[in-house]
Amino acid sequence: MTDHTVRLDHVVLWVTDPVAAARFYQESVGLEPVRVGEFAAGRVSFPSVRVNEETILDLAPYGLAPRMDMLPGSADSAGHPVNHVCLSLSPAGFDALRARLAAHGVPMTDVGHGSFGARGSATGTFYFRDPDGNVIEARHYT
Repeated sequence: MTDHTVRLDHVVLWVTDPVAAARFYQESVGLEPVRVGEFAAGRVSFPSVRVNEETILDLAPYGLAPRMDMLPGSADSAGHPVNHVCLSLSPAGFDALRARLAAHGVPMTDVGHGSFGARGSATGTFYFRDPDGNVIEARHYT
């Protein structure tokens, strides 16, 4: 049987220092780093962090932006940040992320309620920035 479900594979975040960004996402957010050693050794163009078994965040250095020419005109939008990326967690994972971010001194918004997303209205949601200014939303549903 063929699975025709669309899934999110990756999002590219533009960062100044991909190794430092990977460390932030590992230590402060709890995501698994991918290909950091290969990037540091110059064998790959960027590292990533794993959100889950199907989705990663690519941590692309700004210097890569001029080479993002997969479509005519696509280099013009390279290097521009997205508005934000939202991570959906379990309620326990949500609380653990807030605690981990607080322990690392990462500023966060207060917890909001009822924000609409892919699964309806979230029970809790908050926002924080990574060291490069990328905005990350965290949420949970009941």
